[in-house]
Amino acid sequence: MKRRILYILLVAGLGLFSIFTSAVFGRKSITVKGSDTMVILGQRWAEEFMKANPDMIVQVTGGGSGTGIAALINGTTDIAQASRPMKQAEKEKLRDRFNSLGVEIPVAKDGLSVYLNEANPVEELTLAQIKDIYTGKIANWKEVGGPDAKIILYGRENSSGTYVFFKDNVLKGEDYAPATQTLPGTAAVVNAVAKDKNGIGYGGAAYAKGVKDAKVKKDANSPGIVPNLETVANGSYPIWRYLNWYTRTKPTGDGKKFVDYALSKEGQAIVTKVGYFPIK
Repeated sequence: MKRRILYILLVAGLGLFSIFTSAVFGRKSITVKGSDTMVILGQRWAEEFMKANPDMIVQVTGGGSGTGIAALINGTTDIAQASRPMKQAEKEKLRDRFNSLGVEIPVAKDGLSVYLNEANPVEELTLAQIKDIYTGKIANWKEVGGPDAKIILYGRENSSGTYVFFKDNVLKGEDYAPATQTLPGTAAVVNAVAKDKNGIGYGGAAYAKGVKDAKVKKDANSPGIVPNLETVANGSYPIWRYLNWYTRTKPTGDGKKFVDYALSKEGQAIVTKVGYFPIK
């Protein structure tokens, strides 16, 4: 079946210019910045793309979704990687500077894992229990069928798209408990939970090495489900999201070539190899 590539173009009037201009790409260079969740995926795409296009340089760095989007608004990156949608205020800043509300390009799907230490006997958590744990209403593992031990909360910093997505979609906008220890990157969250038998964390499914995924239940009567290709594709895993690229205007030239590569059969195979889930 012919692949359908989705570009969501949100523009504010005429007079737009391509982010992929000769001034940038005369040097055959593309800059990609943002989500730490997506940085390994972006680097793999860049490596394979440059092998096939040796005259191109694609530079990929992290820093968080908010940092990448800020760089897009400031004109210091060509592509922002984000694990959460752009905020309306960010779109308006982009419009004020570039007369464009930007282009959203979904490039992969992600199941957001809830990480537990492998020694933790708890296997399943409902969405309500996860919310109550991270807002501080549940503070002891015995309240969810575990040992009599204080729950140690690990999470991401507030510039992270994962932090924002989890707050909006799991905590339903409520604040994180003050005891939540914020860490600079998903790998740091995984490492902390792996060393702490009473720890809990959250982040991209691709990072769940040395920890176990809690089976997440939509409610008390639903089955517990872990994120995998099937459950994310059919939507039965309740915490999933799109991983997006954002550009100032619709890509053209070498920029479009790189975007097309990421969305191609070969590019989407890399998504699977890294541990995320293809768009189709």
